[in-house]
This record gives sequence, structure tokens and C-alpha cells, in this order.
Amino acid sequence: MSERSFDAVLFDLDGTLIDSAPDLGAAADKMRTDRGMASLPLENYRPMAGSGARGMLGVAFSITPDHPDFPQLREEFFVNYERAMTVRTRAFDGVAELIEQLSRQGLRWGVVTNKSVRFAAPLTAAMPLFATSGALVCGDTTPYAKPHPEPLFEAARRLGVQPGRCFFVGDDERDVMAGRAAGMRTVAATYGYLGDRADTQLWKADASISTPAALLTLIASANSGELLFK
Repeated sequence: MSERSFDAVLFDLDGTLIDSAPDLGAAADKMRTDRGMASLPLENYRPMAGSGARGMLGVAFSITPDHPDFPQLREEFFVNYERAMTVRTRAFDGVAELIEQLSRQGLRWGVVTNKSVRFAAPLTAAMPLFATSGALVCGDTTPYAKPHPEPLFEAARRLGVQPGRCFFVGDDERDVMAGRAAGMRTVAATYGYLGDRADTQLWKADASISTPAALLTLIASANSGELLFK
């Protein structure tokens, strides 16, 4: 068997592996209805799902982090979300099959998210998808969060691989920035929350994928010496 060029794949979480927008939006929307305000449709919340509390509260109340009430509202949002993190959250179509194929090929994989361990640990523990994950590095695992490369270095250490032999897949520019800084091959996932909102070409990722399955083609091409990357 020929020697492969890559040993592991690291993924962002929300918007890359899982669609958590329905539960994030519901947590913020409950705050509106608890105050007698009209409910907003999920479509209002979905584009900001990658921005966490800041994005959800911005949609629900047009509030920014510099508002004096923001910390209190943020904690209320956190409590709502914590109580119902897996009601509607699911893996994106094709992700389960992708993870199964990675495992069959003997490739290690893990998660690097800016979500705090308070939420990411119980969420991933509750979903069978993550049973074979070898690393979970959260926004507060190291002193830094993405786009700093340290969380990616930590994930590589936990997987026992060299950073340069990893792919990093994410749906935000900060993911590409972190991956490039860590010396990893970067892949922009465009099938999640982005749609047509962002020009991922401006991120300067090594490649983009519109479906999870397309990652397998990229890995195969890299390990065979073919250059499907730009």
C-alpha cells in the first residue's frame, strides 16, 4: 500500500459537521416569546448561527455586545440553549457517511470549535456521530480561540499527528486563517450556513467543498499525488 500524505482530518463543529441553527435560534426566540414578543422564523436566525450568542441575540433583540444588558441576556440565552441543545440539531446530510469512510480508511479525526466546553462536550457526547472522534478542542480549551492556530496544534497533539499532515475543514474565514497558520491543508465547507452569502474564494482556502462527500475525493487526490487543490 502506498504511503499517504495525510493522517487526520480536523473539523469545525457548527455549520460544518452539524446543523445546530434550529436549537440556537429556538433558545433566542424563547427569550422573545417569554417577553410577549412575536416569534421570529428560523430563517432569520440561521445566517447568524455561526456567531453564537452574539449573532442570536443580535437577531432577537438587535443588541450588540457593548450594550449594558448583553451579559445578562447572554447568560439567559446560554441556559435556554443548554437545556435543549439536541432537540433539533442534526448532522448535515452526508456527514455520517463521511465519518464512517474516514474511519474505514484509518484516518484519525477530531473537532476544533470556538464553542465553549460547557456546550460542546455534552452536545458531542449526546450524538453517536462523535463516538470515533479522537479530539475535541473547544474555544476555552487553550488560552486562544480560532483564528489563532493553537487550538489546531492542540488537536493534532491529541491525535498524535503532525499538523502538516492534517486537513482542517470549516465554514468560516477564521477556520481557514487558523488552518493556514497551523500549516494544515484548508478546506472551506460551503454547504452549511454560508449559501451564497460569502465569497469563500477570498478566504484563500486550499479547496472548497459543496458536499461532505467531496472531502473524500480531495483526500484521495492528495494521497495519490494528484492535485485537485487549487
